[in-house]
Amino acid sequence: MIEIKKVSKQFEKNVGRKKTVKFYADKDISFEVKDGEILGLLGPNGAGKTTLLRIIAGIMKPTSGEVIIDDKDLNKNEIEIKKNMAFLSGNTKLYKDISCVELLKMCADYYDMDKKLADRRIKEVVKRFDMESFKDQRIGSLSTGQTQRVGVSRCVVHDPHYYILDEATSGLDIISSQVILDFIKEERDKGKCIIYSTHYMEEAENICDRVVLINKGKIIATGTPKEIEKETNTTNIRDAFFKLIGGNYNEME
Repeated sequence: MIEIKKVSKQFEKNVGRKKTVKFYADKDISFEVKDGEILGLLGPNGAGKTTLLRIIAGIMKPTSGEVIIDDKDLNKNEIEIKKNMAFLSGNTKLYKDISCVELLKMCADYYDMDKKLADRRIKEVVKRFDMESFKDQRIGSLSTGQTQRVGVSRCVVHDPHYYILDEATSGLDIISSQVILDFIKEERDKGKCIIYSTHYMEEAENICDRVVLINKGKIIATGTPKEIEKETNTTNIRDAFFKLIGGNYNEME
């Protein structure tokens, strides 16, 4: 289980040549994610989603609040917890001059995996993400969909329990998207703990057990898609979001 307890992150920005102001990217965020559950983190650009995911993954420290994972404080048990975590960022770059298999071997070494176990796991991942036809190609020569599948596979080669996924299917064709979404649902059914951030409301409604809607750094709704739709008297999570912010469709950009 992942527990987010009153997490806030404050930044400073320049508003003039000599003046700075402080602002919160996230403010008093609290929710939990259970094992065997996909929790969707939804909101427009600039809502605070990526900052929050980086805090949960231990890449960024919160200004205040705690991230508790299976009753352990992430800040005090960072290395131990990260060994069992996958983090996919929407802007992660991959080495262009090595092959998919070479990247996976490098990642397996990073997690200090036994060689036989690593070889077996790499074969499983290559097969699961349908990468057999391009596994030995240079990553720089791959299509967008193929590259994204490689990106996801390098996050999961060590068979983690916790998944922090930011825009895993962004810009992908329907086939590549479905390969990744099917994998995520399979991992949920194995009891894995998954946080899934996406701009695609319809995708979230299909894949997520519960969702957290976030806008301007604050949670505006939490629950199953059906619960939130019922509370807002809407028929889909997209309309529910717009009703909650009382805004127009331009607020999603």
